[in-house]
Amino acid sequence: MEWISLYSANTQPTPAEIAQYINHPLWTKLTTYLQDNYQVEPKFTYSGCSAQPGWNVKYQKAGKSLCTLYPMDGFFIAMVTIGRKEEVEAELLAPTFTEYVRTLMKKADKLNGARWLMIEVTDDEILENVKTLIRLRRQIKGGEHAKTNN
Repeated sequence: MEWISLYSANTQPTPAEIAQYINHPLWTKLTTYLQDNYQVEPKFTYSGCSAQPGWNVKYQKAGKSLCTLYPMDGFFIAMVTIGRKEEVEAELLAPTFTEYVRTLMKKADKLNGARWLMIEVTDDEILENVKTLIRLRRQIKGGEHAKTNN
């Protein structure tokens, strides 16, 4: 069953229900990474957006969006923004990313000076690309001592 059909705007899923629907260890790896390294708690919001409707999970630090996560059956989508401040460094790092993420970066149209990447997180390499893009948005205090949660 599709995510949007399971939980209406009036029925917020629990974190356990989200994890059970996604049913992939990468979900726990990323959410734990975000909470451990950025000391942030998830914000659960309902979106009527036609591109990705339903409940999603947002992570923000000091008013700045780190990412928004969209549950899918067997995986999840991480929406990460590459803003003007991150643009040059993201381009320099692009050759280290998977072909899939490089293609998304090339095809993403700019909206208000930023590229909004909807990244389907399906393997560890893509997950590491997502973490790198999030670190461009906001550095982890302690740098190389950051918890990797692998």
